[in-house]
Amino acid sequence: MSSLAQSRSGTPAGEEGRPLQRGELPPAPQMTARTLRGRLTWLAVLLIGVVCAITLIPGLASLRDRLGDGKPDWLLLGAALKVLSGLCYVAVFRSVFCRRMSWWHSTQIGLAELGANALVPTGGAGGLALGAWALRRGGMDMDRIARRSVAFFLLTSVPNVVGVIVIGIGLATHLLEGHASLALTLLPAVIAALAIGLAIASGGWAARLERRLTDSRGERSRLARTFGAVSGGVQESLALLRGGDPWLLTGLAGYLVFDVMILWATFHAFGDAPALPILWIGYLLGELGGLLPVPGGVGGVDLGLVGTLALYGVPLGAGTAAVLAYRALALLVPTVLGAAALVLLRRTLSREQLAIASCGPDERVDVLGRGRIRVTS
Repeated sequence: MSSLAQSRSGTPAGEEGRPLQRGELPPAPQMTARTLRGRLTWLAVLLIGVVCAITLIPGLASLRDRLGDGKPDWLLLGAALKVLSGLCYVAVFRSVFCRRMSWWHSTQIGLAELGANALVPTGGAGGLALGAWALRRGGMDMDRIARRSVAFFLLTSVPNVVGVIVIGIGLATHLLEGHASLALTLLPAVIAALAIGLAIASGGWAARLERRLTDSRGERSRLARTFGAVSGGVQESLALLRGGDPWLLTGLAGYLVFDVMILWATFHAFGDAPALPILWIGYLLGELGGLLPVPGGVGGVDLGLVGTLALYGVPLGAGTAAVLAYRALALLVPTVLGAAALVLLRRTLSREQLAIASCGPDERVDVLGRGRIRVTS
């Protein structure tokens, strides 16, 4: 049976009903005030630099005028779409990592992850500590945490890669509205298809390397464990997709669709939007700039989106205004939601600690990540 097997109650097989000992739960990950201030300061400096450039550089007068004529109702719609995208992220997080958690607790952790991702560089790594902590509270070992982290990354990448294939072929064959050369349509589709094949094949390659690096006593080096996480993550991501969990599939689609439509809304806020297929493929390719290690992807995503959209014929002024507004919403909304989620999460943990400390032997208490658990000592 797959390691993803779960009981109907959502508790992983073999863990249901396991009693809890006082002091067993791992502490919540901490971000020092100094580290947080440094990241916020770096992000603020970058944003101030962008504002100063737009305000002071003489050649950007048309961009200033366009930004000044923005329509607030479209920007509010963009903010609402970002909230919906965040809730879809929560659905994916819960489906992959912790189905035994209540939706309320999953929302607290998922939104807190998104808030961390807005401040910490490199696509999603900022919230990884929170996700790993939640899994450890549920009794999951570190190897399974690593495998599911790989699976989560692969699954959240699937809609983007499939989108490039579908839209690229649709534009190349003129089945979709929009015009671009084969180098900008069919070539990205082919590369995306090859990426899917390589991702699936990497599972088998990693498994063979893991076996070679495991000694005769079955002990594995750190590198072998890394290859094991890749191999297991590929297998578990495929198993999850075959499982057809509606919350997972809906979350994966919504997480991407709502985010792309934020850019559609900001285009309408400052003028007319390009054809949706052009907007989509420009977004999917331009977001690769987020891999640059800067807080919130500021600069990398912005330049990537503006440059890619310009390649597909979107006017530079309109594209720059829409992308800047999109990026402002993409940073502000998760930061606000994440801060609120962290406050609620800290209150939940405080109440939990008090309940564990005050309950008698063999009494039961609600534990985030495990449900109602009997405390033994």
